[in-house]
Amino acid sequence: MNQILDFFYQRKSWPSTPSVHDLCMKLHHRLHNYLQIGLKCFVKNDEKFDTSKSLMLGEKDPFITWETDLQRQMQAWSDNSHWVDQPPEIMVTVPKGSLCNLTIKSKVGLPPDAVFNILVDPGNKRVFKNIKAVLSRKVLVDEGPRQLVEVEQSAIWRFLWWSGTILVHVLVDQDRRDHTVKFKQGKSGFMERFEGTWRVEPLFIDEELCSSHKPKSWTEYESCSRGKGRVGSIVSLEQLIQPAFLPPPPISWYLRGITARTTEILMQDLLAEAQRIRTLDNGADTKQNQRIQVDSDKKEDFPANDIKRRWRLRKIRRIR
Repeated sequence: MNQILDFFYQRKSWPSTPSVHDLCMKLHHRLHNYLQIGLKCFVKNDEKFDTSKSLMLGEKDPFITWETDLQRQMQAWSDNSHWVDQPPEIMVTVPKGSLCNLTIKSKVGLPPDAVFNILVDPGNKRVFKNIKAVLSRKVLVDEGPRQLVEVEQSAIWRFLWWSGTILVHVLVDQDRRDHTVKFKQGKSGFMERFEGTWRVEPLFIDEELCSSHKPKSWTEYESCSRGKGRVGSIVSLEQLIQPAFLPPPPISWYLRGITARTTEILMQDLLAEAQRIRTLDNGADTKQNQRIQVDSDKKEDFPANDIKRRWRLRKIRRIR
């Protein structure tokens, strides 16, 4: 606008100046061009920061399809549910100034997303028996596939004929994109450092279906097995425990034994829950399955933990 005014002042004769109509047309065109340039920049930046296009689950489809992928993977387990759990591998080291650095690893007969669901489930108190009560749980950050959660719970420990409870306050960083659950001590207490990481990695169980070569990726495995290959998980937990005051032996030995045993029970609980999920009939209504199981328990004197026998009986009754 200032340029237009200067233009008027610099002219010495009125007849040579542009008409009002010409000035309005120039202003219209300039405004139109400015808006077009601004709109192009906005669209370009919007495409650049479109986070929905960048959320990928490894080399799989976009993140929003993980539930569909999990259903397809569970169908493969429904077609072939044979799996034998192996004892977990546990290794304990003693860094200087710490009680222990503990690593436990086990193969689990469920896909990574199914195992991840168990680990991050707010109601997993029913799975892990060492959790006595969840006192509080607050989601601090929610970015879709990743959440930062503040958890305070009461945990049970047992070793030989001793037992007790401790209060645990941790910050949990759970990320479905790489299937990791990282936890770190929040409020300080009798523990100076308490941190660790759950990692869930894919395990290609039916590699023999890929007769030509050994698959090196998830996509390659699905292709060569024609979608029939089951995907399990390699689950590992690594945690560092360092109390504010490190007691001398033999007390430190007992505490180290308590920690190792508690961690081993955690993995055993996870394996038991995986077995329970594998025995579920994905094509039937859950409530109907529960009623059938209750009726079977009443009519037959089976132990409560004899899941395989109850499942076999139910299949026979359906065939009849």
